[in-house]
Amino acid sequence: MSSASKVFIFGVIAAGFSVVLFSISLFSSDAPLRFAVYLLIAVMASGLKASLPGITGTISVSYVFILLSVVELSTSETVFIGCAALLTQTLWHSRSRPTWLQATFNVAAIALSCVTASLAYRHTPALPRQFYWALVFSAVTYFLVNTLSVATVISLTEKKRIVQVWKECYFWSFPYYLLGASIAGAVSFCNERFGWEVSLVGLPVVYLIYRSYRLYLDRLEGEKLHAESMAALHLRTIEALALAIEAKDEGTRHHLERVQTYAVAIGKELGIADSDLDALRAAAILHDIGKLAVPEHIISKPGKLTAEEFEKMKIHPLVGAEILERVQFPYPVAPIVRAHHEKWDGSGYPSGLVGEEIPIGARILSAVDCLDALASDRQYRRALPLDEAMAVVLSQSGKSFEPRIVDILYARYRELEEMARAHSAGEPSSPMRKLKANGVAPAAGLEQSGASSARSKNRPEFIQSIAAARQEVQTLFELTQELGNSLSLHETLSVLDVRLKGILPYDAIAIYTQRGDRLIPEYVQGENSRLFASLEIPVGEGLSGWVAQNSKPIINGNPSVEPGYLNDPAKFSTLRSALAIPLEGLNGTIGVLTLYRADRDAFTADHLRILRVVGSKASLAIENALKFRQAEISATTDGLTGLPNARSLFLHLDSELSRCRRTKTSLAVLVCDLDGFKQVNDRFGHLEGNKVLEKVAKGLVANCRDYDYVARMGGDEFVLVLPGSTPAAIEKRIAMLTAMVNAVGREDCGEDLLSVSVGEAYCCAEDTCDAEQLLAAADRGMYRVKRDHKLFATDHGEIYHLSEAIA
Repeated sequence: MSSASKVFIFGVIAAGFSVVLFSISLFSSDAPLRFAVYLLIAVMASGLKASLPGITGTISVSYVFILLSVVELSTSETVFIGCAALLTQTLWHSRSRPTWLQATFNVAAIALSCVTASLAYRHTPALPRQFYWALVFSAVTYFLVNTLSVATVISLTEKKRIVQVWKECYFWSFPYYLLGASIAGAVSFCNERFGWEVSLVGLPVVYLIYRSYRLYLDRLEGEKLHAESMAALHLRTIEALALAIEAKDEGTRHHLERVQTYAVAIGKELGIADSDLDALRAAAILHDIGKLAVPEHIISKPGKLTAEEFEKMKIHPLVGAEILERVQFPYPVAPIVRAHHEKWDGSGYPSGLVGEEIPIGARILSAVDCLDALASDRQYRRALPLDEAMAVVLSQSGKSFEPRIVDILYARYRELEEMARAHSAGEPSSPMRKLKANGVAPAAGLEQSGASSARSKNRPEFIQSIAAARQEVQTLFELTQELGNSLSLHETLSVLDVRLKGILPYDAIAIYTQRGDRLIPEYVQGENSRLFASLEIPVGEGLSGWVAQNSKPIINGNPSVEPGYLNDPAKFSTLRSALAIPLEGLNGTIGVLTLYRADRDAFTADHLRILRVVGSKASLAIENALKFRQAEISATTDGLTGLPNARSLFLHLDSELSRCRRTKTSLAVLVCDLDGFKQVNDRFGHLEGNKVLEKVAKGLVANCRDYDYVARMGGDEFVLVLPGSTPAAIEKRIAMLTAMVNAVGREDCGEDLLSVSVGEAYCCAEDTCDAEQLLAAADRGMYRVKRDHKLFATDHGEIYHLSEAIA
């Protein structure tokens, strides 16, 4: 209660009980029997009560006998009868037990009403037919004091205008008070003629008045309840529409209800009219309905809007107002929606209204909406703590917002926040059933999943379902955009994993690509990732192999039947459900996308639908990434031997030279050229020559350290990059390579046709040579060795021929 309401209530109590005490001190009765009968009748009549529309109070026909007491009994007797009747009316068969303060106030108010009615009756000016005028004045005085005292309390506590409360809750009953005065006058007239006992005959008349009064009130209450239910239905309908629209945005789940709670409370604090309050209540729910005309990518943009995007966003108050004008509300909703982005200093939009040109509802809504927006998570920033958000709103007092409204909001924001949370917590949910998931029967040994075992236990609210649909569309759009941004296979699969987590639940993901007759894991993340990463699944075997062979999905399969898991206790999986789909390329299946979960029957048919949509988009991106990787490998790898080619060699050699200078170590390069390789091709064919090159390449790699580098320059020429090797080690290495090449020649050709010429070059830390210079030096050394080999072969031949001639 406000200070004013407390002062008034305790003032009425003090005055009323002063009257009661004074009446007790002066109590006397000239006709005790009549007083007792009137008291009994008044107490009994107080039980004939009816509820007042719009408030929790009641009214009874006991006022007829209170007015009769005013005429025929003393003031102290009248006060006593009035207080007794009031207590009976308040406590007997009451729907809600009043508090001690309410009961005390009611007794004090009735005491004041009785005293003032008696004074009005006894001090009526001399007029023709004075008795009747005195009775009318007494009834009017009783009515005004009794009803205005309660209306004043309601006005002060609920921040409503007293005249409005009085007219709505009490003024309509005034004719019944006049009718009661007429009955009291008639009874008094009969008492004078026939004695006061005749008043007992009036009891049936009083009861008939009560019944007609009760029927009237019941009908009035019924019409009121019907009107309220229709209004509530209307409001719930538009609230449901607004909530559905709000779910298309990524605002907080209860943003609209919170704004409504804050705004209505502040409207009551300001004492605005009921029609304006109803308009504010509806506008708080519908203020952003115009965002239907704003593209979703602008609403959901995770950053600051451009000038053009902001201009587009500024149309939503106008569009919202135009939509709501067609509804023809009985209160002014559209003006509030149109102006809820106007600012107190005139810098708002769309019309640039200033100060009180802005409707009061819009002024309230703009401040409340700003506070809740700052205190809620948005796409472009995290939520501020409530105190910090309030500080921002406070800093805009007199600029963006009306100071009076900001002051009220600042004084009550913590209280209103608790009210909003309580409202949200107490709101019932509307359950919707998820789709059932039917299992796919793949191959023998796979876990079956029927409809009965795949029932979903969760029941999402309709708002969550709409938001999930919006998120699905947004995620698929973003996934489509991002999958085409990179040709890196790992990056493509990482993006796919991140985006899938936003719309599908899973504990692990494995993406297999098909190489020949096997599925190789290209990307594995989540639970048991090491085990899945070690698998090589034959096509047609296990869960993923069946999917690849048959090009059909599996839902809620058993992950433990993957080859490598089956019958191997060392590879036990905690995962119990799998959802797998084939990845279809342009020329058939290129792989399998499999999701795993720890729960049994965890996947639904809706999950399969989403994954199929994703899979169709991901397949093309994965196929392009695989082709790019193959092209990249072809560009840097020799197709015959599998060794790096000349392009890779130069890149690697530049890197090694930089490293050697940085670590102050030496670097050796060997250029190897096969001698006699042309004779192998000429005598045994190029296919045999290719086999020789492959064996030589493998032999070179086998005779090198793990960190040495072997590349094929082209033809029959190979290069070895040997970091940190000494000249002595190089000599041994050359001897080993020579022996290896000779052995390959004898093995494939059956004779010593093949040998190798090796040229060497060194680079120390202080040298400034580059890759080309180092290779050129080694190449020159190789040609010197090759020339020496030819001279040796020629001399040897001449000696052979000479000895043959001598023989």
